[in-house]
Amino acid sequence: MVFSSITFLFYFLPIVLVLYYIVPKKCKNIVLLVASLLFYFYGEPKYVYTMIFSIISTYIFGILLNKYKKYNKLFLVLSIAINIGILIYFKYTNFIIQNINLWLTNKIDFIYVVLPIGISFYTFQLMSYTIDLYKGQAKVQKNILKLAMYISLFPQLIAGPIVRYTTIEDQLENREHSISKFALGVRKFIIGLGKKVLIANVLGELCNKFLLSSDTSVLFYWLYGIANMLQIYFDFSGYSDMAIGLGKMFGFEFLENFNYPYIATSIRDFWKRWHISLSSWFRDYIYIPLGGSRVTKLKWIRNILIVWCLTGLWHGAQWNFIIWGLYFGILLIIEKVFLEKFLNKLPQFISRIYTLIIVMISFIIFSGESTKQIMQNISGLIGINANFFVTPESMYYFKSYLVIIILGIIGATPLMKKICNNEKLHKAINILEPICLLAILVVSMSFIIDGSFNPFLYFRF
Repeated sequence: MVFSSITFLFYFLPIVLVLYYIVPKKCKNIVLLVASLLFYFYGEPKYVYTMIFSIISTYIFGILLNKYKKYNKLFLVLSIAINIGILIYFKYTNFIIQNINLWLTNKIDFIYVVLPIGISFYTFQLMSYTIDLYKGQAKVQKNILKLAMYISLFPQLIAGPIVRYTTIEDQLENREHSISKFALGVRKFIIGLGKKVLIANVLGELCNKFLLSSDTSVLFYWLYGIANMLQIYFDFSGYSDMAIGLGKMFGFEFLENFNYPYIATSIRDFWKRWHISLSSWFRDYIYIPLGGSRVTKLKWIRNILIVWCLTGLWHGAQWNFIIWGLYFGILLIIEKVFLEKFLNKLPQFISRIYTLIIVMISFIIFSGESTKQIMQNISGLIGINANFFVTPESMYYFKSYLVIIILGIIGATPLMKKICNNEKLHKAINILEPICLLAILVVSMSFIIDGSFNPFLYFRF
């Protein structure tokens, strides 16, 4: 079940909200836990038991880790080993077999295994709980139902953000419910739904048409590159906005996951703004324990490459993801060692164009099905492998999707936020905002009911 589906919007969410608000306070967590398990069961009936096993094992090791301080490192390692082991089995086994088979005459048979949705997200949350407990930064959760609700909480279960236990530790027991907070949650959810359905899905159609087309014009390659990077942003940030909005509806405060990454002036700045919960997770649990930047230059380079190799691998069991991660790692090294002072002197307009081009190429790598396809799509941007600069087909798609691309570009900047925060326009905004939100909701619902293109990018995660 996905947020932008009829089942979720018309049945699941209204029923859960009604039940949640009519039951007494002591029963609200139970309603959320049952709803979250049903939400996951709807999409992954068999693998809900895998998640439950991970929760139970993490709960037990958390209790042991807290009680027997002498052996806390052992319990930490065992807990992490189990969670990582489960992740590797489901996500990486066939990838490992595939690469081993390249060197063997007698090939190893692949195993039949389906990747449980959201396993990468909830595995990282389980590990953050155990690690923070080991560090003394979190209190042990002795109520297994509360821990289970934290891990399985349906707003952020399958697409993030990666919510750390310490962020909502107190909210599991005490959280604020108010009409104003609920209204802010609805607002956030509608904006996220609009991002997903009205921009990401429409641009996803253009990307699919490019991949199915035999047109090799430079214009079409650029249309694909721009549409692809906008689709990924609006799809991912749209889901994050919906998750944060749903959290507010149930009284939770989740941290923002995106901060206008496409206005970044460097790759380092981009990763401070993009998928913040993931980049901060790798920073705090991998990069800093390895020594961070407080080591020799060679060790620092090693740390960067390890972190970004793992970041790429986290996204999927394919070489293009690893290449994508290392691509960013190498660029971050180059920026820090050679380009940082130069970039700081450039006009922001130029440094933003530099960053956008780098990011656009990165998402061509990210979305590629093969090395050949990736190289063709990148080289097509500069005319290599392109037969024409413009063709009637590429011009047709340019005209057809120009408006949505412009809206996407505007939506990826803080322009609308600045307009809404303008004190001179305060009265007009108060009148227009509810109308605009209602329009976004109605049009989004119309697209969903019509059965428009509605891919789910997170199956691979």
